Amino acid sequence: MARASGKVLTGRGQKSRMFDMKGPMDEEELARALLGPSGNLRAPTLKVGDTLLVGWCEPGWLEFFGENE
Repeated sequence: MARASGKVLTGRGQKSRMFDMKGPMDEEELARALLGPSGNLRAPTLKVGDTLLVGWCEPGWLEFFGENE
């Protein structure tokens, strides 16, 4: 699912990270960002256009959707 996306936005708490899936990356770092303690994708997981959003990070999601507080 992540490989089929152009970008992946991962979040945990107040920290988010955007991965460009077209460029080189550390596969282990991507897996740590995508997977929770159970080994499944972090929740929530949402596909928006060419971007996969994985895990909750309110500031990251607000920035992605262009919301201002």
